[in-house]
Amino acid sequence: MYRGATTTGHVHRHAAFQIAIGMQGEVAIVDASGIEHRAAALVVGPMEPHCLQATPDVLTYFVEPHCVFADRLRERHGAGITAAPELRDLSEDDVRPAGVRPSSQLDPRLVQTLKALSDRSASLPSLAADVGLSPQRLRALARDQLGMPLARWRVWTRLRRAAEALQAGQSLADAASTAGFADQAHLTRQMREMMGLTPAVVLPLLRGQSLRAT
Repeated sequence: MYRGATTTGHVHRHAAFQIAIGMQGEVAIVDASGIEHRAAALVVGPMEPHCLQATPDVLTYFVEPHCVFADRLRERHGAGITAAPELRDLSEDDVRPAGVRPSSQLDPRLVQTLKALSDRSASLPSLAADVGLSPQRLRALARDQLGMPLARWRVWTRLRRAAEALQAGQSLADAASTAGFADQAHLTRQMREMMGLTPAVVLPLLRGQSLRAT
């Protein structure tokens, strides 16, 4: 979860659902076609190209796809960018219980794999063996049910680890190494692609404790 002012970033796609709530009115997000979506609260589906516009005060939740709360978002909002007036007053207490329970919609083997990748680095063959699937079948399951390859999910989990390392006081170079990126430039490229921001922009927010897990 993050709350604060935002500047207009780059078009990007992240591996989680995003809920953006305007705390002083509406929030605006532009999609890949250049269409602006504006509402008090918006939901962006995973891997949907978009760009959050400059907002003086926005509350943002990232909801990972293998939890029960993501099931609710899939049922009500699906893919794309949609208005979500029912989420205008969403709080951490609303998200937290359903954010830790595993999805009942996704294949349990995929849920187990996503959680494993969130907790540790592991090779695809070992992950597939752990859930009794071939690597090819596991890849296909991720594409069919998530709309993204597992490689994108792995990048997302590394970005989370990098953010945690930066928040703990590590330098950009050390955080990149801790999270499994080749170097600081690699971290910067991936963060811009998946978050629309660079580490230099994100760092003051992290050090200000504005970004935290619920």
